[in-house]
Amino acid sequence: MNPLRWIAVVYAVLFAGVASLNYIPGVKDAQGLTFGLFALDTFDDLLHAASGLWAALAAWRSTRATVIFFRVFGPLYCADGLLGLITGSGYLDFGIFVNGVLQIPFVTRILLNLPHIAIGGFAAFTGYVLARRWAPDGAGTHR
Repeated sequence: MNPLRWIAVVYAVLFAGVASLNYIPGVKDAQGLTFGLFALDTFDDLLHAASGLWAALAAWRSTRATVIFFRVFGPLYCADGLLGLITGSGYLDFGIFVNGVLQIPFVTRILLNLPHIAIGGFAAFTGYVLARRWAPDGAGTHR
């Protein structure tokens, strides 16, 4: 299997793990915060599960579908993290529209959004840079 598709499988497993965090004993503190930092609600769990399902289906379908996944998902997810870093709210969960700009300490905003920036940034890098190396012609790697 193409290395791009294996990376998508890793993303699928990663997001399945994130979607399951609310259901693992000891991960949430007494206030219901995951790792003591943030609350994941059912909508967040569904978004993470859908992201994982999308990655899994893309990896199963084809290298071309995988490249499309990384090229669409990566920038969207990274931008969500950057917006969260700046405003304290992201857009994928409609937080910026519902909660507006939040007054959260900057270190907390970094801890909350760095995973989104890193995961989305690497996905974009995979879709736009690694795909040129690892995707066969016709897999969405036009220069």
